[in-house]
Amino acid sequence: MFSLSSIVRLVLLVAATAATVGCASKESRQQKPLRTYAANTTSATETTTTITELQFEAKRFGDLITLPRFETTPEEVVTTTDDVLVQADLGLDRIAAQELSSASFDSTILAIDDVLYPVITVINRLFLIKETSPDAAVRAAATEQVQRMQDWFTEVQYREDVYAACKAFESAYQAGRRPRLFSEDLRLFDETMRDYRRAGLHLDASTRAQVEALQKELTALSTAFNTNITNADVTVYFTEAEMAGAPDFLIEQAREQGKVEGGVQMYGIKATVTPQFVQAMQNMKNEAARKKLKTARYSIVQEENTALLNDMIRVRDEIASALGYDSWDDYQIEPKMAGTGARAMTFVSDLSDGLEPKFQAELAEMAALKAADTGDRNAVIEHWDWRYYENQLKKRKYDIDVEALRVYFPLKQTLAGMFDIFEEIFQIRIDRIESTWVWYEGVALYAVSDSITGEPMGLFYLDMFPREGKYNHFAQFDIIGGKQLRNGQFQRPVCALVCNFTPARGEAPSLLSHAEVETLFHEFGHAMHTILTRAGHARFAGTNVPRDFVEAPSQMLEAWVWDTDVLDRFAADYRDPSKKIDPEVLARMEEAKNATVATLYRRQLAFGIADLRMHDAGEYKDSQEIMNEALAEVFLAAPAGTNLAAYWGHLTGYDAGYYGYAWADAIAADLATAFEESPDGLMSQEIGRRLRDEIYAPGGSRDVERSIRAFLGRDRSLDPFIEQLGIED
Repeated sequence: MFSLSSIVRLVLLVAATAATVGCASKESRQQKPLRTYAANTTSATETTTTITELQFEAKRFGDLITLPRFETTPEEVVTTTDDVLVQADLGLDRIAAQELSSASFDSTILAIDDVLYPVITVINRLFLIKETSPDAAVRAAATEQVQRMQDWFTEVQYREDVYAACKAFESAYQAGRRPRLFSEDLRLFDETMRDYRRAGLHLDASTRAQVEALQKELTALSTAFNTNITNADVTVYFTEAEMAGAPDFLIEQAREQGKVEGGVQMYGIKATVTPQFVQAMQNMKNEAARKKLKTARYSIVQEENTALLNDMIRVRDEIASALGYDSWDDYQIEPKMAGTGARAMTFVSDLSDGLEPKFQAELAEMAALKAADTGDRNAVIEHWDWRYYENQLKKRKYDIDVEALRVYFPLKQTLAGMFDIFEEIFQIRIDRIESTWVWYEGVALYAVSDSITGEPMGLFYLDMFPREGKYNHFAQFDIIGGKQLRNGQFQRPVCALVCNFTPARGEAPSLLSHAEVETLFHEFGHAMHTILTRAGHARFAGTNVPRDFVEAPSQMLEAWVWDTDVLDRFAADYRDPSKKIDPEVLARMEEAKNATVATLYRRQLAFGIADLRMHDAGEYKDSQEIMNEALAEVFLAAPAGTNLAAYWGHLTGYDAGYYGYAWADAIAADLATAFEESPDGLMSQEIGRRLRDEIYAPGGSRDVERSIRAFLGRDRSLDPFIEQLGIED
């Protein structure tokens, strides 16, 4: 899934001074014992440290490690917001009050970044709280204050007095009356002034006021849309017969979530908990039951959110038009790699067309399985069939039972193994932080340090299991962004991985599917991108890169879980550690994956095309009509009367950007060739260090095409991706 880095994407982002990070010492700290674990246990022997030790060590390198303080009451949430906005307003007033004839880079561009950084830190923290707090009142308060701060950012964007100070510096700079800017400073200056233009500050007062009002309206609509998704809790009930085929652990979970109706035990599947939904759709034999569950999933908050989404699209159209853009697509994609909506649409459309022969062949193969099951020679694959028959294809043709592989991936064992792998290739070490307050029991905190110098690099939290009111998918959330401070210290980042794995049941530990292990590696890649930053300005730190690139470094890391040598480092049957995954099984899994790759991508491309069409030129679009037409045209027709778009959280934050997943996948396939061509393969420390230094460390501080060239040693190519998909010329 995706990285939820700083959520303020349409406003001026923070930055600070561009001084070089100071390292007081290059001595290696005394090495603690390596992490060890037994394959037949559910826990790892982890190296641990205290936050005090870590903070002391950070000072030696001129770094700052800050432990976040999470608000626990609605009153604290409001007070925190009040305080940070008061201080920020005072800071902006000082910028506006300066003598314009002496305006400098430090007193305008950097000063704005200094003022905004604490606000973005608070909004990131409250955004995480609203998605994870177990207290509904705290979530509600955080939601209100996040919207309040988003409105504030919109107002800041339109402060003409602050803009006047920046324009005064720009004029002096362009006239040669200010020192030349280089590297990150120049990029920060260019992008800050570009953001003012994109906000419409160059337009007349009436148009600016119109755009500001529309931006606030969009914020309110987006907040309501997301809140409805987060608060949704839909359980679909089935008889015991309808549950046939579901794995035992899911049946037991469904029994606990069920009810007795007319003396009959009914089993409950939560359509709003993605792992439960996917497991049920992959395994339940009864087609009517699958259709019932799929229809429920595609109808979640439809009544509440369809009108909100249509209004959001309308407002976006109006904003784009007022700013002089042909469409919201063009507005949103302008700062990304694709550049224009037309280029993004050409990419997804051409890719969809190229996959058409393979997609039809895959559907035919799945339809043959359905025909054998039903006796209907004319059987066709419906939208509620594809997950089931994709799984059946793996079982029947490739002799793979994906659920049977869970025993090899106990969560704690898998985490320990993943940590070891990334420690080796990125030359880091990961330690558990002791005695730390967290927002929910079971949430854990870890520190990342450079394994050679001992320099602390940052912190990350793990929140691994579903609960009521919690964000229901998988994502990385920024908490504190990396930033070079004015006092010379570098604020190291803090982030969180929010996941929804199946909890332990009875004597069995939490067991992950192979696909969930892929997801874990992917999301941890986002954490590495965040934590290993060396960008001086917070605006460019970590995952603050073009949104159609941000998934590429993480997507690439999914390849690690398809390598036998890598998996043998940690994957073992928790009941008998001598049992490893048969390499032939993994080979068949990869063959099966390639056998349905067109189906998976056509689904993703249908979403991407629907997103772009919703945000293309034109007014008063019907999201339900666009969504369902794209699915029917590019993938499979959705259940009648449903509107998945109403439950599609990507439409706030990734709006006009879903194409970026496939775009990033194409880059990821190319990046992976550097490891594949190395003598040491996926465990190459040389290539891992190059990934860290050329991709993760610079973040958005330089053009990402330059970073890609620095990593690959050449311009990027689509050929590895085309070959991976099996598309023939």
